[in-house]
Amino acid sequence: MSPRFEHPRLAAVEVHGMTRSAFLLRAVLGAGAVSGVAAVTPLVRRAAAQAGGDVDVVNFALTLEYLEADFYRRALEIDLGDELATLATEFGGHEQQHVDGLVATVEELGGPPAERPRFTFPLADRADFEKLAVTLEDTGVSAYNGAAPAISDKRILAAAGGIVQVEARHAATLRLAVGEDPSPDTFEPALERERVLSAVQPFIARG
Repeated sequence: MSPRFEHPRLAAVEVHGMTRSAFLLRAVLGAGAVSGVAAVTPLVRRAAAQAGGDVDVVNFALTLEYLEADFYRRALEIDLGDELATLATEFGGHEQQHVDGLVATVEELGGPPAERPRFTFPLADRADFEKLAVTLEDTGVSAYNGAAPAISDKRILAAAGGIVQVEARHAATLRLAVGEDPSPDTFEPALERERVLSAVQPFIARG
């Protein structure tokens, strides 16, 4: 297992909520913490395949966007410096627009939008932001990639594709801002289902 793909700081992000979407998001963060962000795609794909339809899948995406929007809001409470503060403001605005769009989508599908959970982030200084921001954006990309095959409505799939491209650009821009390779891999690494489930089980038990 390559340590570059493990992100134990994800385990310090707390998601307080009892909905199906909040539970799945806790599992996603656990998989990323123990086995790396690549573990998120197969975990979400498996969960989305068992979901009750497009409403459940969109509500999971909505919960993920709640997390990202709240992260950038909290980040602006610390001293990030001008460049990172500008990015946090811009990207936070994007995430809130994603939230608004997904809420409207769930309502158009006739379902209730997922409740906004309460989040706790390990954010004390700029270094914390730099370590967590890229990881959360990578996690979002991996989660959207996992959920996409379970979406039956092509219009929703197209909208999700538009969001995931923005998330990937966020991650690349943040990497450049903190001096990292903006595109470190040619393909997303694949992990076996058993390894993913084994990795996430302790985190689910804690949640």
